[in-house]
Parts: sequence; structure tokens; C-alpha cells
Amino acid sequence: MRKQPSRSTTQARSRMPLHAALRVLFAVYLVLLAWVVLWKLQTPYVGAAAGEWRPLKLVPFIAFGDFGGSNPMEVLINVALFFPFGVYLAALAPKKPWWSTVVVCAASSFAFEALQHLLSVGSFDVTDVITNTAGGFIGWASVRMASRRSGHGVGPRTSLLLCLVLTVLWVVAIVTFIALGLNFAPQRDVLVR
Repeated sequence: MRKQPSRSTTQARSRMPLHAALRVLFAVYLVLLAWVVLWKLQTPYVGAAAGEWRPLKLVPFIAFGDFGGSNPMEVLINVALFFPFGVYLAALAPKKPWWSTVVVCAASSFAFEALQHLLSVGSFDVTDVITNTAGGFIGWASVRMASRRSGHGVGPRTSLLLCLVLTVLWVVAIVTFIALGLNFAPQRDVLVR
């Protein structure tokens, strides 16, 4: 006699394709995020000062040394760039505590900042680490609050739909940005000799 699969086994199997789709969408988002953060939607390149010592901006938000203060619009953009990151973390690992989201967002942002500094496609700014981390945490907290308000949590289908919408909005925003011929300010390499 053949044993019927349990309800929990059936539910777990039905979540696998949704979880795989979430991972694919997250990968698309991360590629787009890297393109925006590292190359500002330009053709990928390595800057002229790669490998050279350049100063780091370690004082957040205010002018310091050769660095100006943080532009409020840039701060908001950094929060918005990492908002989906937090949403994806909440969707992919719904049981993880808040502090793990903060650690993952901060580590990822730190890695992006370090990489853009090493490649000389931008400079390391601790303000960006703080604001990117805040954006990721706000995205994560938004999903968690929505789960609590609904009383039964945000299910895998809802998470997938939310992430799909966010990723499509990202693609539309990037295509619009490029189609309108908008550019980020070019990177100015600061060399100290």
C-alpha cells in the first residue's frame, strides 16, 4: 500500500518553485544593484586610480577633508536602492531575526563600497554604508509589519509577487533613466601623493 504524502510535505514541495523564482529575481536585482552602485549605469570599467591609495570618507553625512557633505537626494536614493534588498531578505528567510538583516545589509553595502573604491569607480563613503543598511532594514521591517498586520504572515506567493513588482519597477526605472539620457555625476578620482 502506497503512503500518501503529508500535508506539510506537499506544502514544502509547492514552495520550492516559488523559492527558486525568488532566488532568480534576487539575482537579477543584485546584478542591477551592482551596475547602479559600481558603474552608475555606465559600461563597466576600471578607473585610472585603481590600485592607488585614495582617502576614504569615514565621517558620515558632513563635509570632511576633500569630501563634501552628503547630498540629501543621494541619501534618499541610497535608502531606496537597498529597500528591495531588505524585502528579498524577509521573503527568502522570513524567520531570521532583525539583527541578521542589519548584518547582511551592512556587510553587502560595505563590500560594494570597498569594491567601488578598489576599482576606482567611486570612493568609499561610510554614509553610503549607513544609508544602504537603513534602506535594507526598512524594506525588511515593512514586510515584517505587513505580516503582523495580516495576522497570518506574508505567504510565499505574496512575497514572490512583491519581489517581482519591485524588480520590474527597478528595470523600468533603469530603462527610463537610460532612455532619457540621464547620467550620474562622473567619478572624480582623488589621489594623494
